[in-house]
Amino acid sequence: MLETIVVVLVILWLLGMVTSTTMGGLVHILLVLAIVVILVRVIQGRRL
Repeated sequence: MLETIVVVLVILWLLGMVTSTTMGGLVHILLVLAIVVILVRVIQGRRL
């Protein structure tokens, strides 16, 4: 499920980069959230 969220966030970020909308701040927040989710997943994976 987390992987699906990450994929959706990255796709939204790429769409924002391509369309150059004025919602640049929101797009970058989504990118940061995707990176945080990936980092949390990696950290949890190492503990198991």
